[in-house]
Amino acid sequence: WKALKPAGERARIHTFIATSDIHLKYKLKMSEQQVLDTAVAAVRRAAGYTPNVEFSAEDAVRTRLPFLAQVVEEVIAAGAKVVNIPDTVGYTIPSEYFDIIKYLKEHVPNIDQAILSVHCHNDLGLAVANSLAAVQAGAEQVECTINGIGERAGNCSLEEIVMALRTRHDIMPFRTEVVTEHIYATSKLLSTITGIVVQPNKAIVGANAFAHEAGIHQHGMLMDKSTYEIMTPESIGLTQNKLVLGKHSGRHAFGLRLTELGYELNKEDLNKAFVRFKALADKKKDIYDEDLDAIVADELIRIEERYKLLEMSIASGSFAAPTATVAMEVEGKVKKTALMGSGPVDATFKAIKKLTKSQAKLLDFTVGAITGGTDAQGECTVRLELDGREVIGQGAHLDIIVASAKAYINALNKLVSVLERTAGGL
Repeated sequence: WKALKPAGERARIHTFIATSDIHLKYKLKMSEQQVLDTAVAAVRRAAGYTPNVEFSAEDAVRTRLPFLAQVVEEVIAAGAKVVNIPDTVGYTIPSEYFDIIKYLKEHVPNIDQAILSVHCHNDLGLAVANSLAAVQAGAEQVECTINGIGERAGNCSLEEIVMALRTRHDIMPFRTEVVTEHIYATSKLLSTITGIVVQPNKAIVGANAFAHEAGIHQHGMLMDKSTYEIMTPESIGLTQNKLVLGKHSGRHAFGLRLTELGYELNKEDLNKAFVRFKALADKKKDIYDEDLDAIVADELIRIEERYKLLEMSIASGSFAAPTATVAMEVEGKVKKTALMGSGPVDATFKAIKKLTKSQAKLLDFTVGAITGGTDAQGECTVRLELDGREVIGQGAHLDIIVASAKAYINALNKLVSVLERTAGGL
């Protein structure tokens, strides 16, 4: 509650307990009455701190409907203002979920005293469809995530359900408070922060979402976009102007384009980003929106740097063992080493590990190009683990090996920060 208190009226305490037979028998080892008593007690305790209390019946879709209705009725009476009906394992289908929500609307006498919420997982690829069915049955809140990220196969995708409601308002006359023009920028930002790449054919925000390759489709688009386009790119904040800036572009044009992309930078941060932009423009002819995303992320989404890359060089080829020479600032001291590896990236990572004396385990390493062309920036993501803590690091650079080093060092700095916070009890 201390953590939530500064949020004022928006502070919400969310309590939950499983209600399905399988969870009661194998996980909780409790009777229905014990579960009911526990649920009510938790809601009452939370209501003692704030009137904004949410209750979730975990694995609700596999719960006996009469018992589910009883739980919902009693937690509302105990003070729950939001009652959530999760499809915890992504098991249900739209028609079944519709019937569950409809049953609760019809069999819980005090259902109008709370907001009925749904929370769908995507194990069968039906999270959005199930959520839409629930809304049509009377649900008033949908719990969802940008890009559909989440445990296992993910959760209901915010952008998909919002744009479905907006596009098919004719049969689903509901509205949200989501500013859809910010969807694309938010999706890109989340992808950058988490390192989770959005698949090209992802609905709404994927790179191919508004691409039309088939000849008959292209012909129709040229005649009238509505022939094959059910929503506009602009409606999600995606502009059609991909080629934006070059080495002769000034600070004003740079700042204006960042604003158009959804970034609101103060003067100091804008100056930092502009310096990075000019350095890139000196090496790369054309600067694209994706390049600007990488600049902002690399320069501004920062944590305290215990480790800094100063310089590096690689010697490799078909007749020589790859060797990385790396100079770093480690805890304020300049250190340098050279090591061989099975490849240039392996040699680089070994050198960094030696300089930092890190025991972190590399779990994943991915490489991609930010834009097309041979002069594209490389974008690398690494996932490290130490003492049960996992972090993701990112790095971008025209040299893919340098990008790899930056990503690895970024992850190491995050690990230090996470472990220090944990040790401090935060």
